Amino acid sequence: MSDSSYTIEHKTPSVAEYCQMRVDAGLAPKSEEAASIGLPKSIFGISIRDEGGNLIAMGRLVGDGGCFVQVCDIAVHPNHQGQGFGRRVMQELMDYIEREIPKTAWINLFADGTANQLYAKFGFGETAPISIGMAKYHG
Repeated sequence: MSDSSYTIEHKTPSVAEYCQMRVDAGLAPKSEEAASIGLPKSIFGISIRDEGGNLIAMGRLVGDGGCFVQVCDIAVHPNHQGQGFGRRVMQELMDYIEREIPKTAWINLFADGTANQLYAKFGFGETAPISIGMAKYHG
């Protein structure tokens, strides 16, 4: 990733960009209604844009900001994968966590596919058998 040709913004993308990026990156789609409710409630967001202003990577933190924080929406457009953008998004999120989130907070995430390899580089590990992550899709 060459920093001079990309812009890093410490904010979430627009609702339309967010919804499209999730689809482009192979994540489960979210409705504009859901994104309109959720994005403004983010603790912190990051968007990386190319020279033309197009969103090419994103990520955000959600939660209460004190006790619990979840890393989510880590996505890189397929045309820009394998160039260090996912790592840069994670670094920006981790830098925010280090600066702003209490040391006793529980920071978690769900790793899709082989993303666990990236997240392990930032200190994340599986919690089993101490605890087991669970989820329920409301759809």
